[in-house]
Amino acid sequence: MSQNDPVVRLPLPTESPLEPPAEWERLRARCPVATIELPSGDTGALLTRYDHVKALLSDTRFSRPLPGDDSARVAPEDGGGVATRNDTALSIAFKGAEHQRWRRHVGRYFTAKRMTALRPGMTRTAETLIEAMVAGGAPADLKAALGFPLPVSVICQLLGAPVEDRDRFSYWSDAFLNIDRYTRKETEAAEAEFAAYMTELIAAKRAAPGEDLISTLIEESRAEGEGLTDPELRDTGISLLVAGHETTANMIGKMIAMLLADRSRWERLVADPSLVRTAVDEVLRADANLGGFGVRRFLTEDFEIDGTVVPTGTTVFCGLSAANRDERAFADADELDLGRSPNPHLTFGAGPHSCLGQALARTELQVVLEVLLRTLPSLELAVPVTELKPLAGLAVGGLREVPVRW
Repeated sequence: MSQNDPVVRLPLPTESPLEPPAEWERLRARCPVATIELPSGDTGALLTRYDHVKALLSDTRFSRPLPGDDSARVAPEDGGGVATRNDTALSIAFKGAEHQRWRRHVGRYFTAKRMTALRPGMTRTAETLIEAMVAGGAPADLKAALGFPLPVSVICQLLGAPVEDRDRFSYWSDAFLNIDRYTRKETEAAEAEFAAYMTELIAAKRAAPGEDLISTLIEESRAEGEGLTDPELRDTGISLLVAGHETTANMIGKMIAMLLADRSRWERLVADPSLVRTAVDEVLRADANLGGFGVRRFLTEDFEIDGTVVPTGTTVFCGLSAANRDERAFADADELDLGRSPNPHLTFGAGPHSCLGQALARTELQVVLEVLLRTLPSLELAVPVTELKPLAGLAVGGLREVPVRW
């Protein structure tokens, strides 16, 4: 990052929503700590190499921007949801001992073992949704028919939230994660509505507990005396509903599009379903459409990267997708190797802030792929790959729709 380097404007353009920006390769080779300009007009730094991104994400000193930090804004002044700004004070701590306390309470319900127990129910839900899609005839939008309703159904059941409210969750999530679709007034209204809804849901669970996660957290907090406070419970429910369905819903669509873009990939999986687990992680690694900004970290002290000192007060954007394509970490990094193992990709982050829901996301993606391979082996894209359109402005990336036929 020097005065002689050109400023890189994010998000970088791509020729296709499934292909990486050509600029990534140049940045990794010649400018691994790049100065960037955001839609807001603010500037920051972008990391694109695997080792650099992993090192910063694993550093316990730094977290996402917090209220009061003079951090770079992603969205323009009059727009952007919680995920794109740092002036909304969620009660969940994002660093230090308090963050680890929160992770201990919540993280034990998102282990691989617990997700395995949920797998049969996910499979039944996926089968039902696919049957309905087939009954509606081809072509169909796989994202609308399966990608969205499956994860929202799963997370609602897990949390004990009414699945009938999924359209409201979708709107609130979109407002949280979008950069420019809504005005600041609209996003703040959505945040207030979501908070009020979750407060009422927690009160209802306290009055009539169930076997869901929110009820369990309420009971543990009462029994232990040092559990989650009501504001923490509220914001935990909001965060899990947003992260638990929006990101996975978009990833389901992207996964199927990536596998069908070169149909030999799909045919290989039909012939050998044992590759599903490694294929899911390889798709997660190779996903070039993670929103175009990466994960933010605010530097509260200087951070040195290969001799370059990034100064205190810099907002650093960790380019997860770019790092996942780094030839220094992955052989044939631009190739989709469905049997790649090991596969230490950074899609779920690294270190103390790695994604709590990664076991849930992996399980849902595996279930979707298993059921589709078994029930619709003739599945194919109903449009050329070049006609797929990205979801503009969404911080987590996605496709508008995934038209398929069989």
